[in-house]
Amino acid sequence: MNKEEKNQLIDEMVEKLKEANIFYLTDVSELNVESTGKLRRLCFKRNVQMQMIKNTLLKKAMEKSGKDFEPFYSILTGPTSIMFSEVPNDPAKLIKEFRMKSPKPILKGAWVEENVYLGDDQLTALVNFKSKNELIADLIALLQSPAKNVISALQSGGNKLSGILETLSEKPE
Repeated sequence: MNKEEKNQLIDEMVEKLKEANIFYLTDVSELNVESTGKLRRLCFKRNVQMQMIKNTLLKKAMEKSGKDFEPFYSILTGPTSIMFSEVPNDPAKLIKEFRMKSPKPILKGAWVEENVYLGDDQLTALVNFKSKNELIADLIALLQSPAKNVISALQSGGNKLSGILETLSEKPE
C-alpha cells in the first residue's frame, strides 16, 4: 500500500469516526478463515460493520477526527478490527454470542456515546445496555401501568358495587 492509498484510508476512517457514536475495537487474531467468515456474516446479519485496520492508520485517523480518543492509544497493539453500529449493545451481544463457540474476538475497547470502555471485562456491562427501542418500550410500559391499574380497579369496583346493590335490593325491608 503506497502513501496515497494510506492517506485515503485514513481520511475515510476519519469520516467514519466523526459520524460514529458507537464503535468497538476487538482482537480477532488467531481466528482461522472459516471463523472469520462466520464472524463477518454474523456482523452483516446484525447490521454491524466490521473492518480490519492497521493500528498506526487507526491512530492517525483518531488524532485527525477532532474527538478525544486518547484512551484508546494504549490498546492499539496487535491485530485490531473496528466494529461500527447504530445500536450500543449489538456488537457486545454479537461478540458474546460468537465467543460461545470461539475464544475470540476479545474486546479491547468501546466508544459508546462519548463514553470509553476499556478491556474485555466491560463486555457484560455493554451487553446490558438497552437500545433506543428497548428504552422506548420500557417507558411506554411504565406509562401504561398506572392507567391499567385505574381501569382494573374501576372494573373490579364496579362489579363489587353492583353486587352490593343487588344484595341490598333483594333484602326484605
